[in-house]
Order: sequence, then C-alpha cells, then structure tokens
Amino acid sequence: MALFGLGSAREDDAGFVRGEGVYLRPAEMRDFEAWAALRERSRAFLTPWEPTWAPDELTRPAFRRRLRRQAEEIERDETYPFLIFRSDDRTLLGGLTIGQVRRGVAQTAAIGYWMGREHAGKGHMSRALRAALAHGFGRLRLHRMEAACVPENLASLRLLERCGFQREGYARAYLRIDGVWRDHLLFAFLDSDPPPPPPGMGR
Repeated sequence: MALFGLGSAREDDAGFVRGEGVYLRPAEMRDFEAWAALRERSRAFLTPWEPTWAPDELTRPAFRRRLRRQAEEIERDETYPFLIFRSDDRTLLGGLTIGQVRRGVAQTAAIGYWMGREHAGKGHMSRALRAALAHGFGRLRLHRMEAACVPENLASLRLLERCGFQREGYARAYLRIDGVWRDHLLFAFLDSDPPPPPPGMGR
C-alpha cells in the first residue's frame, strides 16, 4: 500500500498516524474534556448509529477506564483506537478504531468510526480513513480491513465506497445499534486493491 503515501508519521511512534490535513493518535487523559464535550454536542447525531451509551458514558472515571482498556487491547494486538485531529489547529474531530484484529491465516481487522456533528461532511473522515488503511496495511501488516454499515446510514455508505471499499454482503441483525439489532451492509478492502483517488475538497 505504498501508493497511499500515508501511514505512520514517526517511525519511532507506532501510535501516531498522519493523513492529509488530519492525524490520528490514541486517546490520552488530557483529551477528556474535548472528547466529552464533542460527544455531548453530537449525541443526537451519533446515537442512531452507535451501541446504546452507558449512563456514565461521558464521565471522567469512564474515560479513565476506557484508556486502561485501550492500553491492554493495544498490548494484546487486538484493537487500535484513535482520536482524529485536524492538523493545522489540533482540533478534535472524531474517532476511528482498527479492531477485532485476527492474525494467523486471516490477518484481518474491522474499522469503526465516528465524527463530531459540526465536523461532518467536510472530508475529514475520508482523509482519516485513507490514513488508517495505509497504517493497517503498512505498520500493522494486515491483509484485509472490513467495515459494516447500517443501510440507512447513507453518509457512511458513500464514505466507504468513496474510499475504495467493496460491498461484499448483507448481514441480518448483525449488530445491536441504539438498542435494536440492525441489519448491516458488509464492506472490505484488501491490501491488493488499488488505492482510492485522493479526497476532493469538501468530501
């Protein structure tokens, strides 16, 4: 995937990923206030597409537990959670996770993502997703990266297609979203697939 021209920005820091106009890194405790504020402002925008939020979802203790779990999952090579920041002013935009890593004969992971309401539709997630693909196929040495999308989430569906993911199937009652088992469209991107074209302005 060298054709992407993206990936880890610093070879001595496996947790930092640079994209075009954005960068990704694991959450730190100093991110709590910005993260909680962005999630709260985006609650109505995000909850139709996410698992049901816990009652203490946006509290500092819950965020601290999240960080502990994050460190354990990275250490076990299971999940790589990132926050997404705008490069020019370090504004927090959203999050992206490379998770459910399966090694052995599979070398596969699943991608999930969210974008703050005020930052959606501006091309940030396209850039972040391209950077995550390069990181997954490069530093993480994956062969296949999967994503699932509720059919009604047209913005997410178009994002995946625009970034080169191929639609592979339809899974009934695949994930429990906002308290309901929802059907999902299944997508995948292989390390042998051609890279997507560079993101256009405003996409």
